[in-house]
Amino acid sequence: MIPRPPAVPPNSSEASSVAAERQKKQRAASVALYIGLVLLALWVVRDFIVVVAWAAVVAIALWPLLHKVASSQWFRGRTTLLATVFTLVIAVLVLLPVGLGIAQALREAHDLNEWFRSAQENGIPLPDFINRLPFGVQQISSWWQANLAQPLRGSAAMKGLHSETVMTLGRHFGARAAHAAMVFAFMLVTLFVIFQAGPRLSGSLLKAARRGFGDSGADLVAHMGTAVRGTVSGLIVVGVGEGLLLGVAYFVTGVPHAALLGFVTAIAAMLPFCAPIVFGLAALWLLVQGSMVAAAGLLVFGAVVVFVAEHFVRPVLIGNSTRLPFLLVLFGILGGAETFGLLGIFIGPALMTVLMVLWTDLVE
Repeated sequence: MIPRPPAVPPNSSEASSVAAERQKKQRAASVALYIGLVLLALWVVRDFIVVVAWAAVVAIALWPLLHKVASSQWFRGRTTLLATVFTLVIAVLVLLPVGLGIAQALREAHDLNEWFRSAQENGIPLPDFINRLPFGVQQISSWWQANLAQPLRGSAAMKGLHSETVMTLGRHFGARAAHAAMVFAFMLVTLFVIFQAGPRLSGSLLKAARRGFGDSGADLVAHMGTAVRGTVSGLIVVGVGEGLLLGVAYFVTGVPHAALLGFVTAIAAMLPFCAPIVFGLAALWLLVQGSMVAAAGLLVFGAVVVFVAEHFVRPVLIGNSTRLPFLLVLFGILGGAETFGLLGIFIGPALMTVLMVLWTDLVE
């Protein structure tokens, strides 16, 4: 056999370039694998992303208070007890107004049922305030006598109350209520885990942000947390203030259950432009009772309170904590609510904070 010539050893520079190319391909494959696994994991837990987001918002808002309470002698080293207490307090603060509302609705259900039966048998009498209107009294009275003053048992409106559409709406509302209860329950469980993790979780998040994006990434995460905390504080402070002022207005104008209605107004005022629905219904009740001056006064007072709170007080409170201009705060709240729903009220200002930080870094 003819012996083969010995293999020529490869050039060292060529070997290093081949190895570098192989490492580059491996890194690209690893990044693609990691991204694919992360997207797959997010797709698996897609129904719980909203739950985690709500829990994160509540935890961020309460994080300074959690640290302060954890340093006290009663809870030092007792993370499970601290997490349990905080979670139970949040559950009570949410479930208490819901329970009060349901109890009040059940108490009023009997009177509403009696009014409904009377309307079926005898019709709805013409309210006294219509005769005191400055114009349109004859037209309104004629329409009322023809459509509402007669017994309503055989009317199309009463038949519509028993239609399949109403039953479908009722089932849809029940399903939505059950879904909301499930989301709230899972949110409490997630919140308990976050509280129990304590400082370790925040430290791990900042460490991961710093390792992945540098010091600027960690600062950006901290700014977003401050924005969310400021948004929650602004919503709560403004909501409580609107509820107190309008609660006094309810009492002065003679609206029944003024304290409970003021509490409901405070909850509604934590959402942008939802308080007018509550005091508008209260003013409508006063109008039906014939108190035109009280109804007009309540509408004007409520409109002034809501206008000042929504356009000046709330953006200032949120803007001072995030150092955002007034216009960016307003756009963040309204645009976030329109894009992401209720959760977007807190996400919007955080995204505006990111935009502001990036712009500051660009121009400096």
